[in-house]
Amino acid sequence: VQLQASGGGLVQAGGSLRLSCAAPGRTVSSATMAWFRQAPGKEREFVARPRNSGSQYYADSVKGRFTISRDNGKNTVYLQMSSLRPEDTAVYYCAAGPPGIILSQQRNEGAYDYWGQGTQVTVSS
Repeated sequence: VQLQASGGGLVQAGGSLRLSCAAPGRTVSSATMAWFRQAPGKEREFVARPRNSGSQYYADSVKGRFTISRDNGKNTVYLQMSSLRPEDTAVYYCAAGPPGIILSQQRNEGAYDYWGQGTQVTVSS
């Protein structure tokens, strides 16, 4: 399964970006999809996950600023990022795993089988 992440770039603090994760040939509605990020010198961390029920889960650090959504018809998951801060600077990765990853495991990168190549987001102060 190939995941194609795009949409990163350089933005000033307070700005917005939208990341996309396309999964050609895969039905994202039947997988657990998520966004992670890895800042320089830090471990990769969970950012957000949409659920088929319509609910979403977010890391505390991005709640109220980021919105994750999916377009099942386009097999694409989006991450709308607003009010960006310098501490949001990282490489952002989309991930896909088996359907129904339980809540206690969704932040564990080992629960996901496939990863996109990453897209760099840099927020300047």
